[in-house]
Amino acid sequence: MNDKRTKVTIYADGACLGNPGPGGYGVILICGDQKKELSGGAALTTNNRMELTAVIEGLKALKRPCEVLLYSDSKYVVDMVEGKWPQRWQKNNWMRNKKEPAKNVDLWEELLRLLEIHSVTMKWVKGHAENALNNRCDELAVKAAESFKNSNHNN
Repeated sequence: MNDKRTKVTIYADGACLGNPGPGGYGVILICGDQKKELSGGAALTTNNRMELTAVIEGLKALKRPCEVLLYSDSKYVVDMVEGKWPQRWQKNNWMRNKKEPAKNVDLWEELLRLLEIHSVTMKWVKGHAENALNNRCDELAVKAAESFKNSNHNN
């Protein structure tokens, strides 16, 4: 492993107004003394899709392979990645078990591709608590979701 990789901290959060409903994501990337915020969303989505999208968009924003410490308040994302569940589903033709297909396969495939590029350590952080950066991501995500709710994106 190349230990000369740039170290980056990412905070990522998703939000959904209704599930499904208008959704948004918020991301904060920190590298040294530089900080960048990203946000976006979709007119009709789910909370889990927005949580995954936040992580993906954070990793996609990196210009080269990095060593990433990634914080998310989504147990769904953190537990699945840390337990290597998506890799198992992929090996089983995206089936969770013999009868149940995995959900959000498109996003899991993209995240697996990004996890091959970057060295990522996932950390769960309690949502809506004392973590200012996670709370800021939540604000960005909710604002993005509200922009889809309040505009006519769902023509």
